[in-house]
Amino acid sequence: MSDLADLFPGFESRHIPTEAGHVFARIGGAGTPLVLLHGFPQTHVMWHRIAPELARRFRVIALDLRGYGWSSAPADDPRHETYSKRAMATDVIRVAEALGHARFALIGHDRGARVGYRLALDHPGRVTRLALLDIIPTLAMWERMDATRAMQVYHWTFLAQPAPMPESLIGRAPIDWLEHTLASWTRQKDLSAFDRRALAHYRAFFNNPDRIAATCADYRAGQSRDPEADAADRAAGRVIGCPTLVLWGDKGIPAEGASPLNDWRAFAPQATGHAIAGGHFLAEENPADTLAALDGFLG
Repeated sequence: MSDLADLFPGFESRHIPTEAGHVFARIGGAGTPLVLLHGFPQTHVMWHRIAPELARRFRVIALDLRGYGWSSAPADDPRHETYSKRAMATDVIRVAEALGHARFALIGHDRGARVGYRLALDHPGRVTRLALLDIIPTLAMWERMDATRAMQVYHWTFLAQPAPMPESLIGRAPIDWLEHTLASWTRQKDLSAFDRRALAHYRAFFNNPDRIAATCADYRAGQSRDPEADAADRAAGRVIGCPTLVLWGDKGIPAEGASPLNDWRAFAPQATGHAIAGGHFLAEENPADTLAALDGFLG
């Protein structure tokens, strides 16, 4: 890994112990704490274009989710609890507490956003402000899985298939699969939005059988434990209490059909938000507009 570029100059690197191993984090800036959670198939590096600016006003904590990047990749369990967003959320709390923070703002993209809203639901009072990038709730994704959406997010059902089928197929050409996936979710349908140095990080992470297995476990939990948790909260009327911002790409995954805000009303009735020019990867495709929206929300 030593040949990979450092895209967070001046940030500290930490390996922080948790119940499931260690979590790798980059920490920079001073002020109130702000946690950044990445999505699939990426690592904390996806924040490299906006984290330095955020660090001018906040203590930024950009971490790798369990199974991703340089964090530990524990073996999955038969019920897929290990990679549930509930379990991943406990990692975030452990990291924040180890750094001296009981409460924090949180920005999540993709899988990281799913961890973020689960944390806000399970641990009221921990999250002061929550920004969710280019997702709708997990339960809503499954309930709205029509033919168009299924073709758009085929990986949801593919990666959730029983082991070792998806791991074996991806493992035959992991970099090809990674690059196809990244390109297909951008506005331009190519890799031009990504810094070549960031791509090197993503390739290094994904070119590892243990990491491929971990990401599949993430999606198996996303098909089982995660929508179960959403359904239980919806039935009980539990909602996110902190201010919540929802941003999505105008050519992103949730952009088709009604506003994603409609789907968030069951979990975050006070949520506000809007579309930004871009595909799925807002922080890399359109960092200026993404940062402007986040600055206005974070205050």
